[in-house]
Amino acid sequence: MTNEPTRDAPLAWRKSSYSGNNGGTTDCVEVAFTEVEALVRDSKFPDDGSIRMSPSVYGSLIAWASQLELPA
Repeated sequence: MTNEPTRDAPLAWRKSSYSGNNGGTTDCVEVAFTEVEALVRDSKFPDDGSIRMSPSVYGSLIAWASQLELPA
């Protein structure tokens, strides 16, 4: 995990549409994009940094995750 560098404009973070509710706490992942990278963070701890990756790696991550069978 890394802390985001200072940017001229703030990032536009979006919450996952598949975020769930677990015992009163919301389990959310947020994503933001720049021209050259995708950033992913835990919405419960936004100041703890983010995982940064190239758009192609992010696309591979989403393709892999979309094939997982999650418990009901």
